[in-house]
Amino acid sequence: MTNQRLLDELVEWLSIPSISSGGGDPEDLLRAAQWAEARIRRAGGDAEVQTAGGNPLVVGELRCKDPDAPTVLIYGHYDVQSPDPLDAWTTPPFEPTTRDGRLYARGAADDKGNFYPLLYVACELAAAGELPVNVRILIEGEEEVGGTSAADWVESDPRGAACAIVFDSDMLDEHTPAITLGARGMVAARIDVRTAPRDLHSGMYGGSVYNAVHVLHGMLAAVLPGPDGRLRDELRAGIQDPTPEELVAWKELPQGDDVIAEVGATPLTDHSGAEYYPRNWGDSSIDVTGFAGGDAVQLRTIVPAFAQAKVAMRLAPGQDSAEMARVLEGLLRDAAPEAADIDLSFGYADAAVFDPRDPALVIAKEALEAACGTAPALVRTGGSLPVLAAFARQGIPTIFSGFALAQDAFHAPDESYRLESLRLGEASARELYARLASLSP
Repeated sequence: MTNQRLLDELVEWLSIPSISSGGGDPEDLLRAAQWAEARIRRAGGDAEVQTAGGNPLVVGELRCKDPDAPTVLIYGHYDVQSPDPLDAWTTPPFEPTTRDGRLYARGAADDKGNFYPLLYVACELAAAGELPVNVRILIEGEEEVGGTSAADWVESDPRGAACAIVFDSDMLDEHTPAITLGARGMVAARIDVRTAPRDLHSGMYGGSVYNAVHVLHGMLAAVLPGPDGRLRDELRAGIQDPTPEELVAWKELPQGDDVIAEVGATPLTDHSGAEYYPRNWGDSSIDVTGFAGGDAVQLRTIVPAFAQAKVAMRLAPGQDSAEMARVLEGLLRDAAPEAADIDLSFGYADAAVFDPRDPALVIAKEALEAACGTAPALVRTGGSLPVLAAFARQGIPTIFSGFALAQDAFHAPDESYRLESLRLGEASARELYARLASLSP
């Protein structure tokens, strides 16, 4: 049964077009932050909107009457992706509409609808004087654009927390919740190669001068995986093995061959399916995400003078992003001729991993099973989430979960969220707060 008050409040928040990814209005980002701030204050909590250094950041606190109660930090983001193309939506993206058991709006699944039950339940319990834990609240407006305000705040806060809860993820299927125990880090590189002031005639100079495309090709060949898909040893240094509990849990997940086939992709090797989870959740990888050089549109007999590539290296838990960026840069430069002008730039984020044997994670498994009627799957994500790495560096065990499904179309037209997922999020929040009260402060 849908909680109508929860739904009505969520509809209010979703109606604010808090777009951070382009085409949005900064005033709408501020309005969305202020909406959450006001909700916390109405429940008797303290809250402020911090605007220095990036999009507005909401920081708040709801306190338990017990002075010895632990503090639980909840995190979410109010910013959303652009809804373009607007004509692909059945109903306007910021006029939330319920139909066929789903709530349709931009942000319904990512992340306002997924996160809001955590905030709603904490506010409701606090207003009634029944909150069993202290709840610290962090809601950011830069998640969709890779901002660092939230992670910076976590790292600068000396208080820490007994644990954190993040509802910004998926269920395994429509009946089975999941707890994500790890996320990969990333080193993103841009490689610019120049070998001459301008393109040259290939008939007059080909074979006698450096070709920027050839140089870049050779540099990439030095770092790309071999035929088995594995990176060279230098780029796998520091990898931390999954726990035995995780390896057992992964065997219960859908077959890797089916996961690959579902998106119509071609397996790299005969072992890609069998090794899908260890590779994508517990190993490093490199992909060229963009390449430009010469002229691929028309036939021009030239020796290209400039070429550029974008590379994304995913890091496994245990690897240090700054160190791996240094190693990657060294390998790329060693593969380039001294005569070529090479310009490299990097951005990076650390990986994060949390131990399923941690008391907070053990409690979370029990709480989600009680709320959903099914034991949660223990998974990881191959993607990166900087705030998770910040929690890990601060020693804050994190319950990373959520109730989105693949069919929710987040980041796409007609994004939606099941009303059942909203109910599961509310039930899970109540169970988590009640059971986490047993943690040490």
